[in-house]
Amino acid sequence: MVTALPPAPAPSVPRAARVRHLGPNWYAAVMGTAVVGSAGVALPGHGTVPGGVLAGAWALSLLALTVLLAARALHWARHRDQARAHLLDPAVAPFYGCLSMALLAVGGGAMTAGRPLTGTGTAVALDAVLFTAGTAVGLAAAVAVPYLMAVRHRVEPSEATPVWLLPLVAPMVSAALGPLLVPRLPPGQPRETLLLACFAMFGLSLFATLLMLPLVFARLIGRGPLPLALTPTLFLVLGPLGQSTTAAGKIADAAPGVVPAPYDRGLAVFAVLYGVLVMGFALLWLAFSVAHVVRARRHGMGFAMTWWAFTFPVGTCVTGAAALARHTGLACYDGLAIGLYAALVAAWAAAATGTVRGLLSGELLAAPRPVPAAPRPATGRTTSGAVR
Repeated sequence: MVTALPPAPAPSVPRAARVRHLGPNWYAAVMGTAVVGSAGVALPGHGTVPGGVLAGAWALSLLALTVLLAARALHWARHRDQARAHLLDPAVAPFYGCLSMALLAVGGGAMTAGRPLTGTGTAVALDAVLFTAGTAVGLAAAVAVPYLMAVRHRVEPSEATPVWLLPLVAPMVSAALGPLLVPRLPPGQPRETLLLACFAMFGLSLFATLLMLPLVFARLIGRGPLPLALTPTLFLVLGPLGQSTTAAGKIADAAPGVVPAPYDRGLAVFAVLYGVLVMGFALLWLAFSVAHVVRARRHGMGFAMTWWAFTFPVGTCVTGAAALARHTGLACYDGLAIGLYAALVAAWAAAATGTVRGLLSGELLAAPRPVPAAPRPATGRTTSGAVR
């Protein structure tokens, strides 16, 4: 639900209430920052972006995750009524999938972009902890949020938005990042179990997404464009597409010597066949989403926390294109990965700038205001704390 705001000076938020309206959607900023580092490492040649810059992006995501976890703990301790209200709000509850993905993105980034800073031993230990926690949270969210939507939220199909995909995508992130830990386990059943568990989470997330995505598309066709503040969430559909292509490639990379022949070769064939098909659809959806965003900007769409949807999903398409480049040897996928990464960096800069400004003004931590009787073109807020 989106509520419009009349033009007004930025509200002053009392110190005691600064975390009251801090929702789980803020974890999207951690995800978007972490993927700048990990996607950069995946680029062809590994030298397109200086390693120090990528390590810095990962370090910033680790810092942001630490601060946000502390702030959210304070939110639950001091404002349990609001925390429960978030769980019972169909516009906010799906963002609990972002907690899982933030943990996973920072953990996976430790093994790639962050390893020069931490060293291999620390990177493995940090990733093991964050991967375990993120996977547990992601699997719980994939069950609990749809359950709440069915039993407590009572939502209508006409209310469907891409935000509904968030708890369903989290297991796919585990599927894409779990293979990084496979070589760190003892040979034999431990390695094969983890790899096949990643493949199982790939299937779990894929089929759940295939159930939900038609509702989103039907809502767009039947009810028209999303509200301006929610228009950037169309990019969230790229998340399961790019992440599943990445996961298929990573699982295939880790398969030799872990799963018996001919399954290892079969996984490599599957990675190419699946990835080429899905990346084609991802490019179609990217063009569709860009057209909607251009329209929304022309109609007055301003900054919202939903702008972070421009980052992590695009980053997954970078890693997906890079995986296809490795497995096919085609230069076109190299070029696609580099082009998407440039778009990712630009999107991150825009989202980060808007977030810093919103924090300094206090607008992003203020309570949503009611809709006026006659809405005027102005700033808007979603129940998850977004501003437009």
